[in-house]
Amino acid sequence: MAVYTEIADEELTDFIAGYDMGAVLSLKGIAEGVENSNFLLRAEAGSFILTLYEKRVNPDDLPFFIGLMQHLAARGVNCPLPVKNRAGEALGELAGRPACIVTFLDGVSVRKPGVGHCRELGVALAGLHQAADGFALSRPNALGVAGWRPLFDAAAGRADDIAPGLGARIGAALAEAEANWPRGLPTGVIHADLFTDNVFFIGPKLSGVIDFYFACNDALAYDVAICLNAWCFEADGSFNLTKGQALLAGYQSVRRLTPEEVAALPLLCRGAALRFLLTRLVDWLNVPPGVLVKPKDPLEYDRKLAFHRGVISASDYGLAA
Repeated sequence: MAVYTEIADEELTDFIAGYDMGAVLSLKGIAEGVENSNFLLRAEAGSFILTLYEKRVNPDDLPFFIGLMQHLAARGVNCPLPVKNRAGEALGELAGRPACIVTFLDGVSVRKPGVGHCRELGVALAGLHQAADGFALSRPNALGVAGWRPLFDAAAGRADDIAPGLGARIGAALAEAEANWPRGLPTGVIHADLFTDNVFFIGPKLSGVIDFYFACNDALAYDVAICLNAWCFEADGSFNLTKGQALLAGYQSVRRLTPEEVAALPLLCRGAALRFLLTRLVDWLNVPPGVLVKPKDPLEYDRKLAFHRGVISASDYGLAA
């Protein structure tokens, strides 16, 4: 379970007393997620999600994350809405951690998305990009290309303990990204972590998007590349062209990619694979003792990176001419 901080009953009671939600009926840790401690909170006023922000989250970033959810919700994006306490504040402190309560979204995540799910995701991603336009705050991408070299340096010495030649493969991909990373593409607020467990569906329809704690300002097409990596590969490591086509068609039904974005898509996809390979590798090699959380397999993204190295153009991802 991805719960790093336990909450004493007395602390919870005192914290909730500051909100207009009545008595606590139950509190249950949520297994998904690896960055923060998340709980399903049931109170007399309904169901909510309580998040304690752990040490990997910079407290200075929290106004951006909370403000972004408020901005998107006001513009019709179905995402968690931070709940304000009686003092009018959405951010508090609980168990020695910054804490926030957000509204509960109905729906379930799909572990094996189909073609229809991918199209819905593409539509929602483009809608999110458009809705985020005009958000007053900004946050640089701490895990953008400039942040990959320090991650590699931290793990390079033990990378080959995971798989022979892994360090050399990462080094080559990193050198290419640093030398050729595209500049001047359309930018805005991106989600930056839109994996299947962060998207909810009710039946075939997308019902909500959660977990904005990697959101930042970066190239919009980089967010598309992250989603192609997260949604369009099968369990055997093969890329599903039909899913890629659906995701890209869904996105372009709302926001057309520019010619420059189309040309950059293969490199953006390699970069997105490299980013998650590196963060997973660092996590795999540095699991804190006593934490009941299983790190995600970095070699999944080593295999995806191998596919992207053979891509010639965006049509290989299903982008129609």
